[in-house]
Amino acid sequence: MEKRQNYSQKREAIYRAICSSACHPSAEWLLTTLKRDYPDLSLGTVYRNIARFKEQGAVVAVAVVNGQERIDANVEPHMHFICRGCGAVLDIEGELADDASLAQIEQRYGLKVESQNLLLYGMCAECRK
Repeated sequence: MEKRQNYSQKREAIYRAICSSACHPSAEWLLTTLKRDYPDLSLGTVYRNIARFKEQGAVVAVAVVNGQERIDANVEPHMHFICRGCGAVLDIEGELADDASLAQIEQRYGLKVESQNLLLYGMCAECRK
């Protein structure tokens, strides 16, 4: 028997905060952001809900930046840029590897590619100033 998921205002608030944030939030950022409205919210609750959202496919983990996992509610394949200076995580528009390139990779290495994720690293415009 499948366990029924009860509605939770905190869970909903965590998910809304992830979806409405352009910063690719960490659990710590979510806790700080939501603590004013939910004073009894704990970091454990935030982590448990992020894990649940990842299992459900509602969010993806982008990368670990400065020791904190960063989350994205945009689960469609796309690139990210991570600033080595300030730790900003930015969405980058553009195509990932095309079907022909993926087919060559699969053939060459004997793989079956199921998804792709491209991370670019460097310095953002603000840090370059």
